[in-house]
Amino acid sequence: MAKVYSVALEELIDEFSLETLYRPEGDVFVSCKDVNRPGLPLAGFFDHFEPPRIEIIGKVEHLYLASLDETTRAARIREFLSKQPVAVIYTTSLPVSEDTLKAAAAYRVPILRTAQPTSAFMSALILSLSTRLAPRITRHGVFVEVYGEGVLLLGDSGIGKSETAIELVKRGHRLIADDAVEIKRVSDKTLVGSAPELIRHYVELRGIGIVDIRRLFGMGAIKASEKIDLVLELETWDPEKVYDRFGSEMVYTEIMGLRIPKYTVPVKPGRNLAVIVEIAAMNHRQKKMGYNSGAEMEKRILDSLGMGEEDLVPFNDTPKTPEDTKA
Repeated sequence: MAKVYSVALEELIDEFSLETLYRPEGDVFVSCKDVNRPGLPLAGFFDHFEPPRIEIIGKVEHLYLASLDETTRAARIREFLSKQPVAVIYTTSLPVSEDTLKAAAAYRVPILRTAQPTSAFMSALILSLSTRLAPRITRHGVFVEVYGEGVLLLGDSGIGKSETAIELVKRGHRLIADDAVEIKRVSDKTLVGSAPELIRHYVELRGIGIVDIRRLFGMGAIKASEKIDLVLELETWDPEKVYDRFGSEMVYTEIMGLRIPKYTVPVKPGRNLAVIVEIAAMNHRQKKMGYNSGAEMEKRILDSLGMGEEDLVPFNDTPKTPEDTKA
């Protein structure tokens, strides 16, 4: 069974500067990333009502309640709050009646308010909850931002990941995580990587010890999180293995059910890994923009030989691991 994550309501109050109109004693936790506008529940229809969702009351719901007579309105509000939603948030600084606050106190339902418009606030809240409550795993590796691309460096301990990260920081790029990378699946298309709080901004260098990147290189050398765009697998150079020479066909690795572009980089003395990572990041951006230099080179070769693509013998015969798939 998948682990369920939660976020303290107090953190959301601080993040969005919410006005607290009523809050029961004790901690309140939100564990559902979906939110709801309770139009039908306020009309008395509660089939499929989900109390774990934050309820948003905007102008439409407020005008509907205002159209009811006082007795009916009080009854509807009380019935709605009796279902004990995790929290109710009023948008656009809408007024909240005393009857609502009394019912909230009776059923211990937090009542909050924001000045933001309903749609804008809901979008921001859903994004925040999707990130905070996303399923996650932790992978051994190093995560850096290079030219705006989130690059995840994987490989055996001692292969040179941390040293490469520090060299990249010295060249103006940013460290996100060293040694342990917390990966969250925030949507069906996006993985976001960050560092566990305990080791954030720190890098371990064998023979030197733990270094604080933020203090050594400044705030511009670090970043809290980034989308994972590319995976580089560092491995000791194997002279018996045939490595990709053209890179015309993209290889993917699967992380949390999503396919991420992956390159395998052989490591041996004399190779400048920081430069290789920079080139990989820039080349990947170029491919996303529609230009594939490897495919262009193959086309030039075919044109010079008077051949077509159907006559092309694949240059890359690198054995694929079970987790690797081709586009």
